[in-house]
Amino acid sequence: MTERAYRYRFYPTAEQESLLRKTLGCVRLVYNKALALRTEAWHKRKETGDYVQISAHLTQWKKQEDLQFLNEVSSVPLQQSLRHLEKGFTNFFAGRTRYPRFKKKRNGGSAEFTKSAFKYRDGQPYLAKCEDPLPIVWSRALPEGVSPSTVTVKLDPSGRWFVSLLVDDPTVEALPATDEAVGIDVGLTSLLTLSTGEKIANPCHYRKHLRKLKQVQKALSRKQKGSKNREKARRKVARQHAKITDSRKDFLHKLSTRLVRENQTIVVENLAVKNMVKNRKLARSISDAGWGALMRIMY
Repeated sequence: MTERAYRYRFYPTAEQESLLRKTLGCVRLVYNKALALRTEAWHKRKETGDYVQISAHLTQWKKQEDLQFLNEVSSVPLQQSLRHLEKGFTNFFAGRTRYPRFKKKRNGGSAEFTKSAFKYRDGQPYLAKCEDPLPIVWSRALPEGVSPSTVTVKLDPSGRWFVSLLVDDPTVEALPATDEAVGIDVGLTSLLTLSTGEKIANPCHYRKHLRKLKQVQKALSRKQKGSKNREKARRKVARQHAKITDSRKDFLHKLSTRLVRENQTIVVENLAVKNMVKNRKLARSISDAGWGALMRIMY
């Protein structure tokens, strides 16, 4: 069987949203404190630390009088945040990614619940400390007979709530073999030029929404920092960015699915996109094209 995540939108009740926001805040606090602790240990004593050591600190933090609120949420998401930090450091030292960064409240956040922190009854997930199931909009059904091994709740910057259910999916089957092969050349006018001669146009998702984005960004710049109106304006900017991201992601997933299903072998030119976006004249167009995202999806 293959592990597969099913992602859904959900609309929490007032009680659930209060608890989930508190959980996200605690996860963010624990992650940032652990990151600061490990960074300080490296700069002062050249110690890298590990999950076991930081987990012991979490136990002590829960006993502090000013951090008693950490006991009001499930302990599992807090422990999982430390595991994610450990994975981030592992990838950093292996040269696969950059140094872990501190989490910010305005970016939303996520909390991961393993099997000990939720129940799955009658096709509904019940999170720890929540009496009612998550009110999920089931856009598609889970495979019959499966039960999630992990439930991840996420709040995006625009204020939308999502939940991802990780399951062992027995319905995943290998695609039928084919002898077809294709070479791909990426570009800006035509997003892809295939070796078959077909050209796939660049949808320019960012450019389509640029006028509206400028309007809401200008409105945000006029609001007083720290005011409620500024927070409302920030949400509008975040929602506009979410529209751009969602449309680009949908297009790239459909395109990559088509290419993978039609071809046994796909050959793509090797591009250093990270270096190319340093060209300020082309950076916006290159980022909008999503070359890197498309290659990661196909890999």
